[in-house]
Parts: sequence; C-alpha cells; structure tokens
Amino acid sequence: MKMKPLAYSIILITNICFIHPSFAEQNTIDTVQDNNSPETLPVINLKAQESTSNLSKKTQTGVLGNKSILDTPFSITVVDSSDIEKRGADTVGQIFINDPAVYSQSAAKATNWWGTSVRGLGVKNFYIDGMPMSLNWGGDYPAEFADSVTVLKGLTGFMYGFGSPGGAISYQLKRAKENPETDITVGYRNPTLFNVLVDHSDHVDAIDMDYRVTLGGEKGEAYNGSDQNRFIASLALDKKISDNLTWKANISYEDKKTEHEPPIFSLSKLTDGLPKATYDYDKLIVDNSFYKTKLFTANTAINWQFDPDWSLDYQVGYTRKLQQSNLVFNYLTNTSGDYTGSLYQFAYLEKSFINQIVLAGNFSTGSVKHELNTGLGYTNSTVQNSNYYWNGSLTADGYIGNIFENQNYIITHPKDYSLKPKSSDISQSYAFISDTLNFNDKFQAILGARYTYYDSEDLDYNPASNSGYSTKATTPTFALIYKPTKNSTTYLSYVESLENGGIVGSTYKNAGEVLDATISKQYELGLKYDANLFSATAAIFKIQRAATITDANNYLSQDGITNYNGIELNTNFKPASKLKIGAGMMYMDAEIDKVSASNIALIGNRPAGVAKWTGTLNGEYLIDSIAGLSLHGNVRYNGDSYTANTNTVEIPSYILVNGGLAYQFNLGGHDATLNANMNNILNKKYWASSGTWASIGEGRNGVVSLNVKW
Repeated sequence: MKMKPLAYSIILITNICFIHPSFAEQNTIDTVQDNNSPETLPVINLKAQESTSNLSKKTQTGVLGNKSILDTPFSITVVDSSDIEKRGADTVGQIFINDPAVYSQSAAKATNWWGTSVRGLGVKNFYIDGMPMSLNWGGDYPAEFADSVTVLKGLTGFMYGFGSPGGAISYQLKRAKENPETDITVGYRNPTLFNVLVDHSDHVDAIDMDYRVTLGGEKGEAYNGSDQNRFIASLALDKKISDNLTWKANISYEDKKTEHEPPIFSLSKLTDGLPKATYDYDKLIVDNSFYKTKLFTANTAINWQFDPDWSLDYQVGYTRKLQQSNLVFNYLTNTSGDYTGSLYQFAYLEKSFINQIVLAGNFSTGSVKHELNTGLGYTNSTVQNSNYYWNGSLTADGYIGNIFENQNYIITHPKDYSLKPKSSDISQSYAFISDTLNFNDKFQAILGARYTYYDSEDLDYNPASNSGYSTKATTPTFALIYKPTKNSTTYLSYVESLENGGIVGSTYKNAGEVLDATISKQYELGLKYDANLFSATAAIFKIQRAATITDANNYLSQDGITNYNGIELNTNFKPASKLKIGAGMMYMDAEIDKVSASNIALIGNRPAGVAKWTGTLNGEYLIDSIAGLSLHGNVRYNGDSYTANTNTVEIPSYILVNGGLAYQFNLGGHDATLNANMNNILNKKYWASSGTWASIGEGRNGVVSLNVKW
C-alpha cells in the first residue's frame, strides 16, 4: 500500500511531460537557436554519449598528481554527478552499485554504521578534494556536493598515508560553472519523504571571483519507517589572483537526524544460520530511538605556477563531526528470529586538521622525461566522547523480541551527551616523493616512497598504564606501465601500506593492550582499454594483511596473515547508437594463514564478511519514439559470506534488480530533467552484512526528482 503515492507521482509527472507536444518535441542537450524567430523556444536534440567509459577522465590520485585513469597503475572507478542524479543514488553502495569490488551493507535512509568495503577490506580513508575526513562509520558524505566520487582500490598507504588497506574514497566537489546557472531540484521518496535542492553558480565582478552555493533539505518518512530531517549547505570559491596564482576554498555543512530507523543486528550468537529477512519495518523499530550528526568541513588551497613546468600547492583543511546516538542494537539468537536488545547512548566529537605543501613538475634527464610530485604534511585528529551507555537484555534498559512480532520497547534511560576531555589525539607527520619516468610513448615506470611518523598520545588518564603509541615507517611503491596503443595500458604494481594496530577495546579480556602497527602489501597486474564503442579494465591482485583474531577466551590479538587473492573485470559496450551495456565481476579467494597453534583451526578459512563472487550487469537505452527519454537498469549479485572467521554460519547470497528512467524536456523555455527510479524491483528479502554485524536489506522503494535549470 505504501507504493501508491509513488506510483501516482510517477504517472502524474510523466503524463504531463508526454501529453504536451511542447515537452515531447523539444528535448535537449544541444541547443540551436533560430535567429530568424526570436520567440521560438530552443530546440534540444538528445544525443547518446559517444564514449562507453570515463577512463580518459583526469583524476587527482594522491601523490601521483593529476592523471587520467587510463594511465594509472591501480584500479580506479569514477562516478560523475550526472550518473548519481540519474539513478537517485543515496549511499556509497548505490553510487558504486555497478562496481563489483565496492560493497556497503547500509540501505538508503539508514545510518551507514559500518562503512564501506573494497575488495573485501574495510575503508577508513575518505577525502574531500584531497583533504582527509572521518567518514568510515556513522554516515555518508552528502552526494549533492560532489561533482564526482572516486574509489581507489587496494592499498593506499603510499598514495594517501597511514590508513586501512581496503582503499580510498574521494569526493571531488562541484566548482563554479563557466556561465551563471541556477538549478532547482525537487524530489519524492515513498511514502512521504520530500526534498529540495538549490544549486547556484555565478561570478562576482567586483572582486573577480567565481562561486557556487548549494542549499537543500529533506523531511518526511522513508520506506523503512524512519523519519528523516536533514539540512545541507556548501560554498565553493575560486579566484585567479594573477596569471600564475590561483586560490580556491570549500565549505560544507550537514545537520541530520534520523529517528526510529531499523536496528543493526549482531550475528555473533547464531549457530545454525540466519532467520528469513523481513520488511515489516514497523515491527523492528523502537519509536523514540534516533541518531544525530553534524558535519562541517572547510579547506582552502593556493596554487603557484611559478614556471611553465613547475607548480607549488599549499593546502589547509579542517573537519568537525559530532554524533549523538540513542540507538538500539539487537543480538539474534536463533533461526526463528528471536533476539535480545541493547541500548547504545553516546556522544562522539572528532576534529581533524591537515596542513600540506606539494611541489609538482616536469623535467628531463637525457631521453627520459620525469613527472615529479613531492611534498610534506602534517595531520592531527582528536576525539572527545561522553560516557558510553551500553547494556544487554538482563538490565532494566534491555529488552527481548522477535523480528516477526511487534516491539513495544521504549527508551527511558536519561541521555547525557556532555563531552569529556580528549580520549584520543593522533598526529601524523609525513613526506613523500614520486617520479613517473617516461622512457618513450610506450614504456613508463613509477618509483615512490612515503615516510610517516605516527604518534598517539597517552590519554586513558590511568597512570598505571601507558596507552600512548608511536611508530615510523617508509612505505614504497613501484610500477611498470606499458602502453601498446594510445588507448590501452598494461601495468604491474607493488605497494605497501602502514596500518594502525590500535588499542584493544573494553569488551575484550586484554582491554587496553596496544597492538603494533602493521604493514600490508599488494601486488597487482592490470589491463585497461578505452575505445569509443568498447572499454574494459581487468586486474589480478594479491593483498597480504596481518590478521586480527579473537580466541576462545575473548583475547584480541594479531595472529597470522590474511591473503586476499582476486580477479576483477569490468567492461562497457555500445552495440548500437541507442544502447549501452556494462558488466563486471570479482572473484576473491581469501584465506587465513600462518596462525599460531592456538588458532590452527582457522587456517584456510575465509575471513568474515568476504564473498567469493560478486557480479554486476547494467544497461541504458534511448527511446526513439519519445525524444529525450532513456531507460536504465542494473542487476547485482552479492555472493555468500560468513559471519565469523570460524566459517560456521553462512550469510546467504542475493540478487538485486534496480531500474529507472530519465526524461529530458523543455519546461517553459528551461531545460528540465525528470528522473524516476525503483530500487529492489523484485522486493528481494536479504541480510546485508560485512561479518558479525548485519542490517535488514533495502525493501522495494522508489524515488522521483525533477530538475529545472535557469
């Protein structure tokens, strides 16, 4: 019944567009003005995109500088804002739905509590225009601010510094357009969730500065029973101070509150399997639960092109994220759907600062041409939190239930979000250098190294123990690139990444123990090909990472190595002028190895949350009979995985089917686009999980938006 308002909206808007000839006959991308008839509206002719991919797109790849995806010795996927808007993508998982290597268990309009994984490894490295930010848990960055979103797969230690080996996700923010323009977008998601976004770009003649400002909001009830209340704002500034000196700055802000969303489920107590998933969200939610976030980011950079071949960039960035939780977490106990529930209350404030200078230039030594990037930087991140309140079903604030029955629990425990003194203060000082050696038009080599000094202060306020930790390491990279033709690249690369071991949490028997930092390694052999009608990328990779294991006595330790051996393939094909088809797959042979005698039973097991197979299929078709109309869709297969390293309980595989339409037309002399999408068309019921913790899947839901340009 909840789908009816959505269906009515789609029918109403599409009929308005299709019935009136002025809409159907003047569909646009390229505008041709009839100079002999000034009152004639522009005639807009829809053209299919000539290229099947964006491998030729330039992207900022960390310390390697600005290179095309085709010329980088790593696996990279870039998704543009036009594609995000067309598909109504709301989460990182939806943005990269067509990339089998990227996975997020979070559904739309639910808190992305556990973040994103790439090639089976969690991602902790997120960036805005190259500036690091803390987004690995507790929510996604607003996609409305991004001109494109990039995922760099595999180890990122050399590219971006200390972090996780899974990869990096980078948001390239929208800049001012060449000509003044205002976009207004209104949207609807069933049953009663509405949003509006104003995007204005212009130039201030008095100070010769370009700017772009975005304001938006969202309010109402989503398909999963949650209430959404969100406000977003961003500002981008660009100024050319002189012929060789430019300045830019960005500010973004989000204030978001999600009320009574479906809870997260722990699978740690299950022994026989999972219960069937259910989309009776009303039976799962706790009415007065909520999660609030306030995110603020600011960064500025100045570029000095002091020579035709040399430039100097200075960057400063700041991120502040406040989170307040009044959520519940449920522990499933059997296949019948019984669970015990816990209340989780806390406040968490993280502030990050970065200061970086980069020198980039080109020079030659004999017949060899060099592209040099080198720099210095410093980052600092501090955390303040409130007293954490976490309890189980045996306490007054715990509860029990079943996923197929109504839950009447109401949170009564008083909230205390007052922040204590700093609980974490981590700094990194680093230096890096990379040199791309061009021997000729076909052969290149990349040599690089990054030195990092990592320091975590002793802030447990316990004089009897020292929780401080510091380490330093140099992580190298090496790559060979061979270009048989201008539009093809083969490469072999090796890279290392330094990862923080961390302090063992309070739920383990060895709580407070400091784990050593570890170095992960990645080997990759790849191929990239980009032609107008066909493009493909393929990679064979091996990642070695120190394993972290919880033993039978609940001790957390670093024991053994986890090997991730994989094959990744993505293709795009344009068999006809109106049709584009894409497909992708990833095979992952991951296993635990070289553990101590006490964990010998884990040797050969698959690490928790890692699927062997993932596959995608997508397509887009332009309708000849209705000018301006295109249809698109995708199918994604997520393979089975395990809840724990013991490989006793399996998380079933599932297939999702999504589809939509885009209709470009003329509305009162203005370019307009209608986008309508349906997620999980077949309403497949599934559990989405990265291991021990899982979410109920995303039930069938739809979203409609109308964009008008002035």
